[in-house]
Order: sequence, then C-alpha cells, then structure tokens
Amino acid sequence: MLDLLVNNAALPDGRTGMSVAVRAGLIVEVAPGLDALAHEVIDAQGFLLSPPFVDAHFHMDACLSYGLPRVNASGTLLEGIAVWGELKPLLKADALIERALAYCDWAVAKGLLAIRSHVDTSDPSLLPVEAMLEVRRRVAPYLDLQLVAFPQDGVLRAKGGLDNLKRALDLGVDVVGGIPHFERTMADGAASVRLLCELAAGRGLLVDMHCDESDDPLSRHIETLAFEAQRLGLQGRVNGSHCTSMHSMDNYYVSKLLPLIAESGVSVIANPLINITLQGRHDSYPKRRGMTRVPELLAAGVNVAFGHDCVMDPWYGLGSGDMLDVAHMGLHVAQMTSQPGMRACFDAVTVNAAKVMHLQGYGLAAGGDASFVLLQARDAVEAIRLRANRLKVWRKGVLVAETPEVVAKLLLPERTSATGFMLS
Repeated sequence: MLDLLVNNAALPDGRTGMSVAVRAGLIVEVAPGLDALAHEVIDAQGFLLSPPFVDAHFHMDACLSYGLPRVNASGTLLEGIAVWGELKPLLKADALIERALAYCDWAVAKGLLAIRSHVDTSDPSLLPVEAMLEVRRRVAPYLDLQLVAFPQDGVLRAKGGLDNLKRALDLGVDVVGGIPHFERTMADGAASVRLLCELAAGRGLLVDMHCDESDDPLSRHIETLAFEAQRLGLQGRVNGSHCTSMHSMDNYYVSKLLPLIAESGVSVIANPLINITLQGRHDSYPKRRGMTRVPELLAAGVNVAFGHDCVMDPWYGLGSGDMLDVAHMGLHVAQMTSQPGMRACFDAVTVNAAKVMHLQGYGLAAGGDASFVLLQARDAVEAIRLRANRLKVWRKGVLVAETPEVVAKLLLPERTSATGFMLS
C-alpha cells in the first residue's frame, strides 16, 4: 500500500502521463500510468509536477527590513551596505527571527523548499548568526535552510573579521563565505579568497563567495577562486555568486576565464532581479544590464543557478519568494528565449541550484525524497510564462501547502481569432 500516488503528471524533462508513487516519505517509483493501491490518489490532470524550487543565494537576516532605518535612496549596492550597517546596531533577535519565519512561510507557499542564506558575521555579537541558526532549527521540518558565514564588511577589512567568521562556523554555520571585491585592495581581496578557501578545505566545508559584484571589468577574483579550488582539491564544492564584472570584461579575457572556471568545478549563481537593479547605476546610456554571462557559462559546462538574493531589504524593495519571477527575469536579461534556453532557466531555480547546495535526495527519481510541487502549467516554459499557480506542495510526502486551481476565461462570446485559436 502506497501513501500517495500522483497520476497523469507532466515532468520538467518533457515526459507526460507520468505517475509518482510515494511511501514513507520517499519516491518508490516513477513510471507511466501506474495502477496501485494508495491511501491518497491525486489526478494531476496533465499539469507539471516539478522538484521543489531552490534558492541558492539569499540574505534571510536582512529580508523584510525595507525602510529600516531608512530607504536606500540611490538604489546602489554601496548605499545598501551602508543602510544595513546603520541597521545592525538596532537589530533584535526576536525581530530577526519573526521576519525570517514569515519569509519561510511565503517560500513554502511558493514551492520553495530549500534556501542557502548568507548571514552577516561582521558584528562581534554574532546576533544575526544566532538568530538564523534558531530559524534553521524551527523550519527544519518543512524547509532546508543552509547558512553561509558571510563577512559583509570584509574578512580582512573589518577588525576581528576572521575570528568572527570562525566562531560562526563553530556555532554550526554550514558554508564559508567571503566578499573579496569589498576588501581594501585587489591584493587583499585575493588574499581573502586564499585564506577562506584554505579554512574551508581544513574543515571539510563548502565555499560560496560574493565574487566581483561590481561593474569594474578588472575585478577578477573569480579567477583566483577557480585557481584556489583546483589547488586545494575543492572541485565541485565552491561557488562564485554574482560575478557581475564578467558582464563588462573584454571577450578575450573571458575566453580564457570560462575554461578555467569549468576546469575548477566552480559553479556560478546569478541573481537576475538584483543584478540588473544594482549594477550599471553609474552609467548614463547605454546602461549595462550587469548580469554575468549565463549562456556562455552554461555552454562552457559550468553549473549555473539563479538566486533571489533580496526581498524587501536595504538593497531591494520588492520580491515575494517566487523563484519563477527570478527565472522569468533571468531569461529576459540573458536573452535566453529559445525553448532550450527557457528550460535552462527553469533548471537554474531547481536542479542546478540543488546541485550548488549539495542537496541529498533531491529530484523526481526512485529513492529520492517525495518533495515536489504541482504547478498549474503544462510544461516548464509555460510555468515561467504564467508564474504558474502552485496547486500543491509536498515535503517528504506530506502536503505542506495548496492553492485552489485558478480558471481564467475571456469574458467574450466563443469565437475563433484570425489565427485560428479559440478565444474562450
């Protein structure tokens, strides 16, 4: 006897009429047209059943703090950092936890069941770290929250930066972070990459650096990150986030850089909503879009994911935790409007992001966790186009969120358009 059987589902890889059988929180079979006894049988009606959405780059300690203590008037990255610096002395643990838990509720309702969040380690109190560790504990039954020790003020630039980061890791933070382009010199930035990668290698941890979040084409810390990943045997365990300077680099240098990143096994996370908002602020016209070279990275064999990065915080006043919004913006900015390109953008907020986070049991395959989302769309492209309604969200076989199906019809008499498509 199965616990759950989902029939007549479309899958992101294009298969239709598929069944997914679940027992004890695990997928036991994925095959066409299964007929088996189950406590609950769901007819997916041909809609898309997807693995859960994954956000591999977020800042949960800052989310939902928009306007505290003031709004970022210029909209720039540096003013956002300044506003966050003004807010940090005013932070209270209870408020941090409350805002983060509210966001996690939003996330689950959107089918977002795994988040990698950078948490600021710059303040010696480590208040944000302790708050996010408590959030991680509370949401564990329904959401995977992976934390990155992030020295927002620079691990070398800020007094006690390295000690604070090490203490955060000792408390149980999962991943080593960094921000080399915010150190005082290029040399210090490269030194911070080397230092932090050695720290991660020594502790057996993953690495995720804010890397070259700049319009400066000479900000090239991704090169150092790739080199250190190879030197230390960290292939597959290192990620470079943002990498926006690559947008402005000359093509000859990039032709050398892309194979280096691919050979090192370093993944890259672009943050479309935020990259195009913060970058290019000093341009007149033409304005750079500021996002890294997603199609070229993918073509070189690099694993590329998309992150939401910010929701209603000092850097971005919008957002709702919807990774389909992120994919939608990403395909526009990267001009990935071919069918394969749009499907790759869906992968960037699902399977590629799960690979960055090293999620175990992820995906629609026998033996994996029975965590998936039923979307009111027939395929991945339509899901992005419509930002499809999440009909049901399961976490390890347990229904954790659902939304009634929305039926939209034109309020017109039934007729055929000039193209032959039925309008109602």
